[in-house]
Amino acid sequence: MALVDMVMPKMGESIIECTVISWLKKPGDRIEADDSILEVATDKVDTDVPASHSGILKEVLVKDGDVVAIGSPVARIEVEQDEPAAAPAPTATQPDAPVAGETEEHDVASVAAKLETDVARLSTSNPSIRTDAESSTNNANKGFLSPLVQSIIKAEGISESELATITGTGAENRITKNDILAFVEKRKAGPVAPPAPPKPVSVAPSVSGQQDIIQMDRMRKMIAERMVESKRISPHVSSFVETDMTVIVQWRERNKKLFQQQYGENITYTPLLIEALVKAIRDFPLINVSVDGDRILVKKSINVGMAVALPSGNLIVPVIHDADQYNLVGLTKKVNDLSRRARESKLTADDLANGTYTVSNIGTFGNVMGTPIIVQPQVAIMAFGAIEKKPAVIETPQGDLIGIRHKMFISHSYDHRVVDGSLGGQFVKRVSDYLEGFDPERKLV
Repeated sequence: MALVDMVMPKMGESIIECTVISWLKKPGDRIEADDSILEVATDKVDTDVPASHSGILKEVLVKDGDVVAIGSPVARIEVEQDEPAAAPAPTATQPDAPVAGETEEHDVASVAAKLETDVARLSTSNPSIRTDAESSTNNANKGFLSPLVQSIIKAEGISESELATITGTGAENRITKNDILAFVEKRKAGPVAPPAPPKPVSVAPSVSGQQDIIQMDRMRKMIAERMVESKRISPHVSSFVETDMTVIVQWRERNKKLFQQQYGENITYTPLLIEALVKAIRDFPLINVSVDGDRILVKKSINVGMAVALPSGNLIVPVIHDADQYNLVGLTKKVNDLSRRARESKLTADDLANGTYTVSNIGTFGNVMGTPIIVQPQVAIMAFGAIEKKPAVIETPQGDLIGIRHKMFISHSYDHRVVDGSLGGQFVKRVSDYLEGFDPERKLV
């Protein structure tokens, strides 16, 4: 037997420390590699930390409430003598642990990580390298596949017929690494444990009995601080546009069952709204900026944050990174995945990092419009209201008519330090134009 120090793994880009919330295992417990053994909090997200080795948890080196630097020892694990003592600790940004029945040899995330390193090294030393998978996938007419994707296809034994069933979510329907990993996970998927119920809110009665006192949890305190700070930093201005969503409503009603059958996903309005938003950001890049003193930093990536309400009543904003690189299928999968993992408390710090623009679909709560607060250091945020049937004037070649249309208000809050009414107003109008110009005959892909 040997003792191995487990260190605090990386929590995501720019995270250098975290706070221990609670230990999920106690000294003397038998643990398996990748078992969650403690819960920690960063300034972005609460998450579980998996064990780096299998064995007996002999000693915990930090206690609840301690602030721990990334890479610092947090526990000692007694392992079998022949187990490598220097095995690296898993990072908190790795995919969820495999479902029951998967073996270590078939851990897709591990295979992909190793292949990514190997492919990068081989591509550097020999740019002309080609794999057997490359020729076979070209025959399958699936477009360009990166060396990493080709290597995963080969390692997992994905046939051409299987490859033909995978819908690419990248630009021009290209198959990405995430598409391949999702396919393999689905192929091996077993029963999934239901999400844990939300923690109960602690309510303490007041001394007088005239009111109840609810102590803010850590996330609510963080939200409160950030909202006050945002209003202090940014002079908020809001613009509003009413948009005719009739064509989109009718298109979704016609296609939502087919979408579910073909891609196994429910298509909500959110990905359709984000798609229009991304097009408008391309037209107005100065809305996709941040402020650093007297400098305006124009972002090259379009990373769209989407506000998600949690069962606890708190709010979290996961980010769709490079949202302009997804087609509608890819956006739908990403929106559904982030929403699900947000509500199951399975987001990582990287899921919340580097947003450049944020949206909030307040229509899901029946609200028609609102004035959302900007997520710093961004300079704007958009809220989409409820879609309601309303009488409206319809212009026709034969004259104006009164008809029933599906209408929605879009609210746009922006930082008046760098976004004037002209830019802020034109931008929200452009989003509306893209939504109203939606092609009623559009195919799913």
